Amino acid sequence: MHTSLLMMALSMFLQTGTQAFKPLIPSRDSITHRDITQQAILRKTAAVCRDLAAAQGWDFSLPIDDSISASKVQQACSPGSSSIFSTIPFQTSILSIYLSNALVDVMYLLSDARHFDGETFQQGRELITRGMSAVKASVKRENFLSAKWMLGSISHTLQDFYSHSNWVEMGNRNPYNTLIRPDLKLENLADSSTPTCKDCTGEDCTENILPTVLQQGLLTSGYFSLLSSEKPAGKCSHGGFFDQTSRRTPVGGINKDDAGSSHGHLHRAAASVAVNATMDLLEDIRRAAGDLGFLRFMGITRSSVLCFVIDTTGSMMDDIAEAKRVSFSIIDSKRGTQQEPSYYILVPFNDPGFGPLIITRNADIFKQSISALTASGGGDMPEMCMSGLQLALTAAPPSSEIFVFTDAPAKDIALKSTVTALIESTKSVVTFLLTDNLTSRRRRRRSGRMASSESQLYRDLAQSSGGLAIEVTKGELPRATSIVEDAIAAAQVTVLQVLKSPGQHNFSFAIDESLRNLTAYITGASLSYTLTSPSGMSQRDVESRGALGTIQTVGNLQRISLTSDNQTGLWEISIKSTAPYSLKVIGQSSINFVYNFVEAFERAQGEFGLKEGRPLTGSNVTLLVSVTGSDSVKLKEVALIEASGSEFNGTLQSLGSNGGDFLVSLVRLPQGEFVVRLRGETNSDTGRVSPNLFQRQASTQIKTSSISVSAHADSILEPGSNISISFTVASANGPGETFTVRVSNNCGFPSSFPTSLTSVDGGSAVNGTVTLTAPVSTPSGTDVTLTITVESAGAADLNYAVLRLSVVSEVTDFTPPRCGPVRVSSNCSSDCSATYWQLNADLTDGVNSTGIDHVTLLKGNGTLNTSSVVGIDGENVTRVSYRASCCLKKVEIVVVDRAGNVGVCVGSVKDLLGVNSTAQTSVSKPTAEFNTTSTGGRPLTQSLFLNVCVMLFLVLWFGAEI
Repeated sequence: MHTSLLMMALSMFLQTGTQAFKPLIPSRDSITHRDITQQAILRKTAAVCRDLAAAQGWDFSLPIDDSISASKVQQACSPGSSSIFSTIPFQTSILSIYLSNALVDVMYLLSDARHFDGETFQQGRELITRGMSAVKASVKRENFLSAKWMLGSISHTLQDFYSHSNWVEMGNRNPYNTLIRPDLKLENLADSSTPTCKDCTGEDCTENILPTVLQQGLLTSGYFSLLSSEKPAGKCSHGGFFDQTSRRTPVGGINKDDAGSSHGHLHRAAASVAVNATMDLLEDIRRAAGDLGFLRFMGITRSSVLCFVIDTTGSMMDDIAEAKRVSFSIIDSKRGTQQEPSYYILVPFNDPGFGPLIITRNADIFKQSISALTASGGGDMPEMCMSGLQLALTAAPPSSEIFVFTDAPAKDIALKSTVTALIESTKSVVTFLLTDNLTSRRRRRRSGRMASSESQLYRDLAQSSGGLAIEVTKGELPRATSIVEDAIAAAQVTVLQVLKSPGQHNFSFAIDESLRNLTAYITGASLSYTLTSPSGMSQRDVESRGALGTIQTVGNLQRISLTSDNQTGLWEISIKSTAPYSLKVIGQSSINFVYNFVEAFERAQGEFGLKEGRPLTGSNVTLLVSVTGSDSVKLKEVALIEASGSEFNGTLQSLGSNGGDFLVSLVRLPQGEFVVRLRGETNSDTGRVSPNLFQRQASTQIKTSSISVSAHADSILEPGSNISISFTVASANGPGETFTVRVSNNCGFPSSFPTSLTSVDGGSAVNGTVTLTAPVSTPSGTDVTLTITVESAGAADLNYAVLRLSVVSEVTDFTPPRCGPVRVSSNCSSDCSATYWQLNADLTDGVNSTGIDHVTLLKGNGTLNTSSVVGIDGENVTRVSYRASCCLKKVEIVVVDRAGNVGVCVGSVKDLLGVNSTAQTSVSKPTAEFNTTSTGGRPLTQSLFLNVCVMLFLVLWFGAEI
């Protein structure tokens, strides 16, 4: 009975909104968690690039204001880049963080600590502290995806503090940074017996916080409950129609979630402070990771990744040599340019082994690793291809291109559903380069190519991902690997991709002015085609060099390099084939898109959360679409395209003023496989009168499912511990259905789970539990990708849930490193260019702390040197020496310990008119860009403020330690 009442109340509550800033969709001139998070990321990322530009001497002219966008930041952060750049990694990072942020209102709606309700300040800060430890540990190991999801979760809690507490009502317009500084004490908290509110005057709650609370600077937050009106006597409530505590004296509430809330008059002020507080959180990550590490975390990367999965069995010697040749060619031609790959990933596989996974930003390490591969073993022919591909899919960033080299079938075919789930979840593209030289060492009589039935798995996965299955002889392979060089090009987009059965078909695709280096791929046998340009010019397949392009044929692949200069508009291609075939048209352009399926919060009005797995058959669907690369794009159409060519158009709803984000609603889904396609217009720079049409298509093929799989777990586990993950399986087919369950993780951690589940009479849903164990030797910051796939009888249908977990060692050290006595010397004169100054300091982290991990320059263009010594008390001391021109007067040195705590040494030399030098030095804890840090308690009076200023001046002037 209690559960039923709770669910009824929860459903009714969701109809009018959640107990926080709105997650994604703005209403009544309000600011959402999405707006707050996105603005903070854009501003902080731009600020980091601005500082790098100043240090490295490149131009940065982007204003950091409300007009900022992902495209503008990406372009400003890419010095020397051409007009073509990809915003996809950066936009994907922003989406991951704010979608995780919004998910807190679904998974933890009634958790007081997650929202700082009911004066749970200590518990809320503990959540932030634990989460930040996980973020920093993951970022340190460059496991960025799990770090982004955790960052989104804790940023929601941090942002809610400013909406749910009285921090803003006390006149504060700067963040309460004690929330992200666990080494500082939370002060001036109202105790449980202190009254904090009085009744609202009718509907007016603007002055319902007691004056004594505000005068004394006591910190409080509203209590909230859906079912009970109980709360401590005299305490404030959250407020809102379904908050039962707000009906009990003192009635009313203090939340500032939107403009119509109890304290809606302070909604924008609270949101503004929440933006700055989120920037402080990002600044802490930036200082721990360094500027370049932070930008990589945010997805500001040079180019795509180079990722090879290579069969190393005995007959693969020629294939390995070709993979080495093409990778060396890419590395040598692009090293030091904006086209240089951001990461290099290599996964070898054999039988019975696979791996190890090699992921590096160092091209020379990749060269050494691929050069060390040898061809041996594999006598029973099928190899561990799926296991190697699984490792690559979990290691590569989302939307990566992965190339698999093999000449044998997969032995671990049972992993097909797991690999399919990872392909759909990451939206990565997998292309198979299949060669046919199966020698006697395979212990199997073969003649010619790999049997069609054996290579069908590879064709299926290539089709699902939007990749290709290229079948060539070993002698032809060097001519086929040009596709790798095509794929590694920056800002690659898909214009059109189809897979067709035998017959004659006509296709059209729009080429816009932003597209460069257009290439078409056709795979198949026994086919002919005619290509026609917008001007009516044609070229047939038999013309290897024609007016419209150059055609190269190798194996089952035809590669057409199109000559599309000044031929924007609608192109056509007519293909006739007696066998199945695929067509793919790609190019380079800054204009692209990212999409995610989202679902409405149950019975909520206008709010959505991320939808994991495949969409349900027969349901309506909503997509969150972000158009990237241009602020001048005018989106006209988002459609789901079936393999048959049938189109299902959605209804567009623009989100925000920048015009790049849209909600797309469709009342029904295609029955078969489908892809997402965008069409629209861009502003022309050539003075054209007619619209400049553009078309983009997602690579990943989507299937619907009658099965739903939902799973949730605490995303952090410690080395040597277990975690239990509950999941629920439901089917539109009703009770009595039996499902096959497969669970896999990329780390090979031991796990237990039910291998089958049967829904019982009276309900179509059934629950299961996965128990996962992290070995005690697991390094802190390890990213675990857990994939749960559920199949119907006969594997006719499947769906999945993919969870990202972080293994993080318990952190007990929250004290930042200390900067000891700072000594400054100089010979500065009026001619600063000919003179130098030097700073020397001893850095320590305490005898019982984790120890200093690294020291870097945050600001300053001088030379930094470090050395290690043992202090008098046996404490490890890092000695730093910084030397710079007297023209460069300031330095900030960041000190990070092994727990991720950050300290900063600040030093400067004064402007001098003579040879006598005077220096000012200080040691500071991290403070936010654009902000003055507040640590809580009573607001400073003017006289106290002046006294503090005088004391700080004296300390800085005499070089004393703070």
